[in-house]
Amino acid sequence: MAEANGTVKVAAVSDVHYGKTSQGTLVPLFSEIARQADVLAISGDLTDYGLPEEARALAKDLTATVKIPIVTVLGNHDFESGRQDEVRDILVDAGIHVLDGDAVELAGIGFAGVKGFAGGFGRGALGAWGESSIKAFVREALDEALKLESALAKLRTPTKIAVLHYAPIRETVEGEPLEIYPWLGSSRLEEPLTRYRVHAVMHGHAHKGSPQGQTSNGIPVYNVALPVLKEHYPDRPPFRLLEVPLASETTGEVPFVERRRK
Repeated sequence: MAEANGTVKVAAVSDVHYGKTSQGTLVPLFSEIARQADVLAISGDLTDYGLPEEARALAKDLTATVKIPIVTVLGNHDFESGRQDEVRDILVDAGIHVLDGDAVELAGIGFAGVKGFAGGFGRGALGAWGESSIKAFVREALDEALKLESALAKLRTPTKIAVLHYAPIRETVEGEPLEIYPWLGSSRLEEPLTRYRVHAVMHGHAHKGSPQGQTSNGIPVYNVALPVLKEHYPDRPPFRLLEVPLASETTGEVPFVERRRK
């Protein structure tokens, strides 16, 4: 629930990569998140190979330890075995909000979610030219951006957070080998974020990327991949915790604060 001063604590993490032997390994992390946060956002790659048994192990750990609302999107690993619908159903049956071009309001905050896709950033973005396979690839990136726009359009809350798997900006993938930047995200995802009053963006996927950046119009973007958080913040539990002031329709920008953790 929101604190008396009108703020909500949102915890964010990504790329937990649950495998067949992962059950129990992240229970201490989940327990700490549940102790400190009002909402948990997980930005994809919930499983390692996209298998139902992996999803069941994760769902069991989450439902046993996290009694706050959970919102998530699927990542590319969750599609690996072609059983993403089963993975999604297992998580939904566990009470987790799995977004794919959808939106949900939790604790007074509107969350819009989509997996996203690759394609590159800025002038280096792949264009729909040439072979039909290239055009299909670009079409996938455009479709994901349109789904994000549709999800954001559904929200009526003054405060909005976007949950993605792929990065919408280059800044938060910096640290990865330059050659793989085009496979880590797409600047096409940035366009809907700047069109709507989005106040923060969470993503994962880039395990060696940078923890924080911003869109062209100053929206904070957080890479919350578990490996990134472990590397950059070794002295604290590997999750982001943002203190989000609830806005009214008449307020301006909402200042996000990273809350100190004990």
